[in-house]
Amino acid sequence: MKRIATSATIAIAVTTLLTTNLAGQAHAGPAWDKTVKCKQEDWDGRVVPTRIGNSELGWNHFSSRHKIRKCKIVNAAINGKPDKKNGARLEYWAYAWSGNRRVQVTVIVQYARKTADGRYDAGKGKKIGVITAYCKGMNKCPDWLNDVRLSASDHSS
Repeated sequence: MKRIATSATIAIAVTTLLTTNLAGQAHAGPAWDKTVKCKQEDWDGRVVPTRIGNSELGWNHFSSRHKIRKCKIVNAAINGKPDKKNGARLEYWAYAWSGNRRVQVTVIVQYARKTADGRYDAGKGKKIGVITAYCKGMNKCPDWLNDVRLSASDHSS
């Protein structure tokens, strides 16, 4: 009898550990740094943060992957009205020139507490902010981009 009781106790303990661990993981999102690196108010009064993030979103994502390394680039695009809207997803454009070279910078913003897939949560009363920023039609922005003046789009849409 004692042997059965011990086996049952172990089985219950293991089940409890597994259930608790799985439930905890289901609610935990990916690790990301919610610290605000920079922020910009758009013409509709939205204050859009650019968070440090991680390799999937925010500053750490686009500064590494797309070579945008200055807040002024992201802020120039946000300093206007969104060029595209789809619910909480906003898209802002800016243009950069250097001599006869020109690129369009696109900034994607999630203006909501959570990302569309629900994996990331900025916290009560906060917005995710900038998901990514990139140069249209390129994997990486040109080196000169981080040293030029920018102009926001005409925001006529």
